Amino acid sequence: MNKLVVALPLLALGIAACTHEPVTPAPAPVVVTPAPPVVAAPPAGTVVVPQATVPGQIVVVPAPAPLRAGFGRVESISSPTGASAGATAADETRRFLIRMEDGTAQYVDARAPNLGIGHRVEITRDGYIRSPV
Repeated sequence: MNKLVVALPLLALGIAACTHEPVTPAPAPVVVTPAPPVVAAPPAGTVVVPQATVPGQIVVVPAPAPLRAGFGRVESISSPTGASAGATAADETRRFLIRMEDGTAQYVDARAPNLGIGHRVEITRDGYIRSPV
């Protein structure tokens, strides 16, 4: 009887720590390429015609890749839109970088307050993130 009394609270604690949240694919970070370098001044006597536009920084926002099901580990966690005022950790959507077992990485957005860096997770075919696996 005593073993059952001890086992039930431990079982309830283990169930409460599980994560099974819907997940959506997220775009990779924004890639910014610097402006082209400025070349040296032309030799004396050369006529220089100014260009109408000078290219600045180029910002490329890739589209999110489709969600790939499988197992992996959480490598980083960030907030995709910054901290929202008054939101608790359980309410806030976070962006996870997950390194999959095949060596690829994918970014996903999910409300999964129990996940931390290094946790082993599963991305299911029906669009959920599960931990522990």
